[in-house]
Amino acid sequence: MQRMYSPWRDVYMQSFKEEKPFTPEEGKSVFADIPPEQDEERYVLYRGEYCFAILNLYPYNCGHLMVIPYLQTPEFGDLDEKTMVEIFNLSNLCMEALKMTIKPHGFNFGANLGRVAGGSIDEHIHFHIVPRWEGDTNFMPVLGETKVLSNDLRQTYIQLREAIKKLQSKQKKP
Repeated sequence: MQRMYSPWRDVYMQSFKEEKPFTPEEGKSVFADIPPEQDEERYVLYRGEYCFAILNLYPYNCGHLMVIPYLQTPEFGDLDEKTMVEIFNLSNLCMEALKMTIKPHGFNFGANLGRVAGGSIDEHIHFHIVPRWEGDTNFMPVLGETKVLSNDLRQTYIQLREAIKKLQSKQKKP
């Protein structure tokens, strides 16, 4: 077996030593009731009226983020029209911000509805935006069952947050 060393990832790995696991109240998901004063430490990128965008702490790829309604429900049909519209508008805004910052070649976009569909937090519907690059599937996850992520989560958060602000300021101009 060969070993691949990535010492540049140590900064990212060390960031988890001090992190205390979030334990939600009984019956609430980890996404429910994140107070705005915790946005930066919990990597909340944007808050809308009906949903918010947050970086995934356990990303499939660099820049993997989620758009989550404030309403905690496992059912797609429980979301009203205003929430659905905001989810899609915010998803588009996030994809544009990802294009500006980490320049993916494409995206996977969708939701895992129910545990059998891969939903690890199946009690609170959420939509994944996973940036993809040509050739981003390689031998590491296939043979080594290891995913190498080369971007620093904090730096990605800062870049995306700034890109979202910039895109919004352009949208507001006539």
